[in-house]
Amino acid sequence: MNVMVYNKYKEVLQGLNIEVMKSLEGVYNVDEIIDTFTNFYYDKMILDITAIRDYQNIDNLQKLAMNINMENVILLLDDTPESDNKEYLAKLTGLGIYNFTKKPEGINYLLVHPHTYKDVVNLNSLSDLEMAAAPAAGVVAPPMGGTAPASATQTAAPTVSTPVQQAANNGKLRIIGFKNVTQHAGATTLIYMLTKALKDRKNVAAIEINKVDFLYFNDPVHMISSTSQDVLKEIMHKNDCNVIFLDLNDYDDLDICSEVYYLIEPSTIMINKMLKKGRNILDTLKGKNVVLNKCVLNSEDVAQFEYETKLKVTFAIPALDDRQNNIEPINKFLSKINL
Repeated sequence: MNVMVYNKYKEVLQGLNIEVMKSLEGVYNVDEIIDTFTNFYYDKMILDITAIRDYQNIDNLQKLAMNINMENVILLLDDTPESDNKEYLAKLTGLGIYNFTKKPEGINYLLVHPHTYKDVVNLNSLSDLEMAAAPAAGVVAPPMGGTAPASATQTAAPTVSTPVQQAANNGKLRIIGFKNVTQHAGATTLIYMLTKALKDRKNVAAIEINKVDFLYFNDPVHMISSTSQDVLKEIMHKNDCNVIFLDLNDYDDLDICSEVYYLIEPSTIMINKMLKKGRNILDTLKGKNVVLNKCVLNSEDVAQFEYETKLKVTFAIPALDDRQNNIEPINKFLSKINL
């Protein structure tokens, strides 16, 4: 069942044919919304943005995004010119808010077809969003961010800039990528622990691509969230660093990395889930830097894992408490990769 929070657009939302088990009317502080729904189970929250006090302040939306799973929220935007502004929409997507619309039919569409980052990353205006979120009857909307018609104006993706290449080639900068192979293998938290261990000794930065999980570590100086389109710019801004860790997520242009480490959580369920997607995945990892993360295997078990998978394990990192400092396995891994 769903919940609604409305103010200015009460009649619009009440006119939708949506089953609702709880609704709130009025203007609320972000903290009040968070406190009300943090421990409240619901399928989707339809949120009239005018019900958020001082919603024009993007910091309030950031606070909301950090405390409520925005994958379960559909945001009805105010019908103002500001809501069509490309920079404003980019800020929403940068906070992990991908399901937003100005039209009631957009809400109905998003309930059935929720957007992900890939759906909104290439939007230039809200009119593009409305076209994708409210397709004509009998017409299936193309994936947002898909290939534009040949006549459309397109901006070519930037290439790695020469200063970045030079810095990497001269040994001044190492760009080290981490990619989860099994689900939730822990790249984000591992990068946080590596960054924390290094930042007092080296000029280090961490960049995650196409997600905003780094927000939760409260270290905006060293840990930055970016997108596929902007990551090269962020690297340029940080090219005075000795090391940049990249949380690659779904980003596949691995040529920007000096090296890439592929993380596997070697539990039975995670390995079986991985293999169900395709047994040839093990072949794609041969000769690459494979790291067992959140690993409870002993040395003999690791050797057995290598024998069964025909993979060479670069390092095995046990489950760790990321609140601790000077964590021995993290220091050993940094030494292993010459940091």
